Amino acid sequence: MTRAARLRWVHLLLGGALSMPYFMLVSAFVPLVWRGAEPFTDLGWQVAVFGMELPLIALSGLLFPLARPLEAGAARALCALPADVTLAVRAGRTWQERRRTAGWFTLHVGLGAVVSGITLAVPPLAVVLMVLPFAGSLREFVGIGHSVWLAPPAGLVLLLALVAVAVGAGALVARCAGPLLGPTPADRLAAARARADELARRNELARELHDSVGHALSAVSLQASAARRVLERDPDFVREALAAIEETTRDAVAELDAVLGVLREEATVPAPTAGLDALLARTRAAGAVVDARIGADLDALPEGVAREAYRIVQEGLGNVLRHGGACGDVTLNIARTEERLIITLTNPLGGSPSRSTGGRGLRGIAERARLLGGTAEAGPYGGDFRLRAELPCPT
Repeated sequence: MTRAARLRWVHLLLGGALSMPYFMLVSAFVPLVWRGAEPFTDLGWQVAVFGMELPLIALSGLLFPLARPLEAGAARALCALPADVTLAVRAGRTWQERRRTAGWFTLHVGLGAVVSGITLAVPPLAVVLMVLPFAGSLREFVGIGHSVWLAPPAGLVLLLALVAVAVGAGALVARCAGPLLGPTPADRLAAARARADELARRNELARELHDSVGHALSAVSLQASAARRVLERDPDFVREALAAIEETTRDAVAELDAVLGVLREEATVPAPTAGLDALLARTRAAGAVVDARIGADLDALPEGVAREAYRIVQEGLGNVLRHGGACGDVTLNIARTEERLIITLTNPLGGSPSRSTGGRGLRGIAERARLLGGTAEAGPYGGDFRLRAELPCPT
């Protein structure tokens, strides 16, 4: 017998022990209703009492919410459940959970009472049968004659039958643990939705940090590099670069504080703290030549569209700084039709992201557009690298 089967047998014996108070209560009540009833000595009345106690057992599982976590703890410890089976950790709160707990409690205690009864009765009987051929006085008491040598095999068969019943009952209880003590379909659906919401929230925060802080760090890195190269020759440029670095880091810290505040409170991701003009100024201060053709006022757009449009432009310009620095003209075109906002950013291929960088920013742009019901694509286009995003924005 395996260790799992032995543990399940102990679990059933525990159920049998829990059945004793119910058995004693019903046995004390039966003689008051049926004169001449002998539930403590008569086997027929004992079976009847067992049937009468099952509704009381079910009622206990239904009315006592703590029965659910207590039974779940016992099942986890003794039923040798598969690793993927999840059981309850809190008291039953809904009537559906309580009904399932009542079913489990009735199965555990009722089946445990049966297994406990035969566990107590079968081993002594089997021992008597196996020693019967060697005990003359016992043979005379039992009254067995020529067929006495059939008794030892019969005793062995009884023991094997006991083991088979215990193993089968334990396997049945273990199989029912998940459906009866595990989460309901509604619980699983709610947990899946909560997990999906949490993943979406984490992805949104990751995009915000990548686009805002990543752009700022790229700009600061290029500005500091340019200032270092002309430190001795052009002090005026160095002062301008340091001022740009100060402004860029101040805006980045403000955006970082706003995004991190979302982690502490249940709030939506805030809108960017800097405007499009400041973003273009920082990019130009980092050395890129940006030709901006702005045909739509982002401040006049719905908040969600304006925020995502700003982040898409920010990430596109950040890619230019990270992967090419000042690598020629960068053309930014923002246009608005009756139904959509179209963002196009074109730059020489030297400033486009490569596969070795992971492409997280471009994936983030595609996710932003997709969440609004729009589209985004990026790749070589006529000798340049083009990023194009279309966001739904009805007038």
